[in-house]
Amino acid sequence: MIESLKKYRDGGGSACAVRNVLDRLGDKWSMLIIIILGKEGTMRFNQLHHGIGDISQKMLTVTLKILEADGLVIRKVYAEIPPKVEYSLTERGYSLLPHLEGLTEWAETHMKGIYASREKYAGGA
Repeated sequence: MIESLKKYRDGGGSACAVRNVLDRLGDKWSMLIIIILGKEGTMRFNQLHHGIGDISQKMLTVTLKILEADGLVIRKVYAEIPPKVEYSLTERGYSLLPHLEGLTEWAETHMKGIYASREKYAGGA
């Protein structure tokens, strides 16, 4: 096998790390939540929910729990009535931002061409 591809094969090492992280961050919402928290700072649940718009409350809750479990987001609960909960990025979450910003810039630069390619492909299928 080509030497540079070995690290992406099954069987541990960096393959597990790359696949595991991409599996978590490659869902529909995680990167968007990280980018929003990175740009806006600490936010309450409803602020995030309204800011994203088309995410269900359940999906936002699940995604935030996953990001918290991975150490990318901090959930701070205040002992108040009604309960107040805030979310913010951890140092690890902030360290991911430059990479996501690069991906965002790439997507914005190439999206028009990608749409054109999709239309061309669909027309020829």
